[in-house]
Parts: sequence; C-alpha cells; structure tokens
Amino acid sequence: MKLAFRAAPTAEARRALGELRHRYGTHEPADADVIVPLGGDGYMLETLHTFLDLAKPIYGMNLGTVGFLLNGYDVESLEDRIGRAQRVRLYPLRMRACIVGGSTVEAIGINEVSIYRESRQAARLSITIDDVVRLPELVCDGILVATPAGSTAYNLSAHGPIIPLAANLLALTPISPFRPRRWRGALLPGSSRFRIETLDPDKRPISAVADFTEVRDITRVEIWEDRSLSFHLLFDPEHNLEERILKEQFIP
Repeated sequence: MKLAFRAAPTAEARRALGELRHRYGTHEPADADVIVPLGGDGYMLETLHTFLDLAKPIYGMNLGTVGFLLNGYDVESLEDRIGRAQRVRLYPLRMRACIVGGSTVEAIGINEVSIYRESRQAARLSITIDDVVRLPELVCDGILVATPAGSTAYNLSAHGPIIPLAANLLALTPISPFRPRRWRGALLPGSSRFRIETLDPDKRPISAVADFTEVRDITRVEIWEDRSLSFHLLFDPEHNLEERILKEQFIP
C-alpha cells in the first residue's frame, strides 16, 4: 500500500511525520493509494482542499484538539487499519458570491458557508430557496448553510440541528437572529439552492466565508451542494463518523 503522509506545522505532528515515514516510507500524493494527514480538523480541511482534484481516499490521524474528522493516532499496524477502514463519501457546498460592483467569486465549503455582518449594525437579509422567497427580511448577525458533516461544528454552536450523514439534508441556521425573534432556522433537502441577499449593502455591509475563502462587501450569495465533487474519508470502525454524529445528539 502506497501512503502519502502530510503533517500540520506543529512540533507533535512533525515528529509523528518523521516516525511514520521511517516505518512505512512515503510517496507523492499523486502516486499514493491513500493520503494520511496528521493534525487537527483544520488541517484535515486544508488537506481536502489541497488534494481535491486527486480524488484520493484520505485517512486522517488526530494530533490536534477535537479531531472530529480524524482517527486516533497510532503508529502500529497502520496499513491493516486502513485496509479495514470504512469509507464515507462527502459532498461540499459551492458558494458564488456577488460583490458590490458586479464581480463574482466562487469557493468550496466542506463544513458550511457563512454570511456575516461587517459593521456594528446587524445585517438585513432576504432568504430565497429554489426561487421562492421564504423569508423577506431577517435581521441578524449572520446566517449559515451547513452540510451533515459540518452540522456538529459552527452550526451546532449557533444552535443549529445535528444532521445524520444519510439524511440528505442541509441546515439553514441564523446567527444571533433579532427579527423574526422566534425563527431558529430550517432543514432543507440536499438539492436545495439558496440565495441570500442583503437589503442594505451600503449601510449594513456583509461578507461570505467558505472554509478558507472570505469575500467582503457582497450583495448576494448563492449556495448549493456540488455533487460534481466528492471527498472520500476513511474511518476506523470504532471511529465511524455516522455513529459519532448520532452520539452528538445525546451528549448532555
């Protein structure tokens, strides 16, 4: 089995990189069977973006903090663990942001795409889903669209719902909503296409963020699940991602 090891720029991850390369050798990602990132969830997201075009399976090992998208770190029997690993296929979100002045920027979000106010004043947004205006005005600090894999991240911190991987749903979750006061978001089919527009771009500017890409001073953003792209993550049976997402719903 040809493995390509990559490590986050931390002392612990770099030490692990040297140990694993010494024991198992290493190959370039394009020639490898599996890419093995060493770090935390942030480094895993970076790895997914970096090697998106290769479409290689990725078996991450946690040398960060939470490590929700990774397996436990263990130098022993790595090839056997990878051989027994369960595969999860994830689809990212695509963001198309239109900037004041008319230009557009596209980017990929694996966990979520978020819209934020840029100033001290709350954002005034309208929400359109599949060409139907569902919320003519939302006054808030922001709003996000989350994938099932990302539903336990920022979405959960914003009091959004946890979504099982097989549900084929996306979460639309407001961030500190002020009006309507009792609106707490919605669950939508994975095929939904979102259009979020600012109602006051001059007085209440907003920005959009998809993972590592931030676009400021936007007038509107379109968000949809891009099924032309996919990621293949490998998990030890005892670290099954679907099971971990389900367990998150029962943590007090």
